Amino acid sequence: MRGLLIGRFQPFHRGHLAVVREIRERRPEAPLLIGIGSAEESYTWKNPFTAGERFEMISRAIDEAGLSRVEVVPIADIRRHALWVRYLEGLLPGFDRVYTNNPLTRLLFERSGYEVERPTLVDRRRFEGIGVRERIASGRGWKELLPPSVARYLAEIGAPARLRLLKAGEGRSSGGRRR
Repeated sequence: MRGLLIGRFQPFHRGHLAVVREIRERRPEAPLLIGIGSAEESYTWKNPFTAGERFEMISRAIDEAGLSRVEVVPIADIRRHALWVRYLEGLLPGFDRVYTNNPLTRLLFERSGYEVERPTLVDRRRFEGIGVRERIASGRGWKELLPPSVARYLAEIGAPARLRLLKAGEGRSSGGRRR
């Protein structure tokens, strides 16, 4: 049976890759599904990249790292927590274990009878999405936070300029609140 790791991966950084490696080492025989959460969200400061761009980042990083038996799937939000696990069961191929550090995700899957494991977070202060996005937007030392293939891809798609624009526009469009 498969394992399931869900995240927004905005962007997919070295901390995410370390989690995927750890999961593959724990259960090398079991395929791993990586679910791209909030797949419908893009072009906001919190979710700047499309599901397709995140798919590309993850796929390139997984290939570059030589990891196998990993499948990437987009998952749109339904915004109904009580139905979310059943929704995923109908959307995804079968899975028997979930990897998460999110308390709500843990609760929902445990209540539905799944085994839930907490992967090790690597240098969380350094590898946290908002901080990585801040560094990309400012142009300071961001490439070292990403797998090389992801850094190249983000440069190809103009991610630094996009993030600068989204960060600057956020204050005007949301009444100064960060999402």
